[in-house]
Amino acid sequence: MAQTLKFGNKTWATKKGSTLAYNDENGNYKPLPFAFTRSTSATRVNKEGLIEVVTNDRPRIDYTDTSDGVLLLEKAATNLLSYSEDFSQSYWIKGNSSIVSNNAISPDGSLNASKLVEGTNNGTHYLEKPLGSADGSTNTVSLFAKKAERNHITIYCGGNSSDSSTFNLKNGTSVDNGTSTSKIELISNGWYRCSVTSINKNKYIYIMPNNGESDVYTGDGSSGIYVYGAQFETGNVASSYIPTQGSATTRVAETANNAGNSEVFNDSEGVLFADVISNGGTTDGYISISDLTTNNRLAIRIGYNNSNKVSLFMVSNGGSAEFEEFYDVGSLGFRNFNKFALKYKVNDVSLFFNGFEVITISSAAMASGFKSLNFANATGGTQPFYGKTKEIGYYDTILTDLELETLTSYRSWESMVNELNLNIIYNG
Repeated sequence: MAQTLKFGNKTWATKKGSTLAYNDENGNYKPLPFAFTRSTSATRVNKEGLIEVVTNDRPRIDYTDTSDGVLLLEKAATNLLSYSEDFSQSYWIKGNSSIVSNNAISPDGSLNASKLVEGTNNGTHYLEKPLGSADGSTNTVSLFAKKAERNHITIYCGGNSSDSSTFNLKNGTSVDNGTSTSKIELISNGWYRCSVTSINKNKYIYIMPNNGESDVYTGDGSSGIYVYGAQFETGNVASSYIPTQGSATTRVAETANNAGNSEVFNDSEGVLFADVISNGGTTDGYISISDLTTNNRLAIRIGYNNSNKVSLFMVSNGGSAEFEEFYDVGSLGFRNFNKFALKYKVNDVSLFFNGFEVITISSAAMASGFKSLNFANATGGTQPFYGKTKEIGYYDTILTDLELETLTSYRSWESMVNELNLNIIYNG
């Protein structure tokens, strides 16, 4: 058994146009880089927990979820808000509230965060920006927020209370007030990124402090919430922050493909391992090995289009489908990190998922000419994988079931709980 390709697993090296996979057999290091493209700048959260801008065509190693870092790959997205940081602009409507600019250190480490201060009237105290009428799309609003005198903030993604969620900026929890869905992520220094997704509603963002009991109360004229980096985008996930300064701004899609060569891959048998979280929204994403065409390829497909199912897919013999088998990942979905291991050999194909063998195929021929590993259906192909990658590995011989079970399992109870984004509750 030899692991002939390694990528990630706390070890990262990037430059413009590539991110490094490698082979280190017998202590001899051989580069096997992924070719990387993104023709605009983008942001990431760095090791210090700060948002920073990454220039075009440079891969992003992001530390939002883990101190180990992940490769972040995202599809195109547009922040439809013209002023994402300067809430003092008349572009933002203030209702019984005011903005104090440059009042706190923001998530990018600069003194450029604002304070949303409540007025003295009895009612709601808010920032708002209407962006358009309902058009059948699913939209997501996100905002970086930090508690000041108020610990709670309510954010609307649409024009009705059913499109809103309330966030507790003291303990990092959220409550959905209707049909919306929310997420809250701790960034650094008390800053949380709060996001709300709503379906088929007006394009509308509404931000208001909450006194812990209601959005409607008599303000004191000085209390409030720190705010920074508002974003309104189409889709059902909050993508990485896109700063705007006077107009809507687009971050283009990223690609990472063509790692390896014919010496790395074995046509007869092998194992492809991935530790990833998908944020492709409603789009299926592939992680594949191929002959640089769509005629010979073997892939793990993570599929929202197929009702939260993962599938194995092989094409050979000039483009004919050799097999395609599905597994429903269940309630865990793809919103958390999952470990996949695809074992292939003539008449012996299986998929291990988080420690369990979930797909077995006992009759299958093999494709041939493997020489490329891609975050896509094939090099330059459709259905790229978008998400966060902790590790990719390739073995040029099959592993035993016990080895595959161990490879895809968690090493401790704490690591399992943390990777599944659960709360640890200690007895006693």
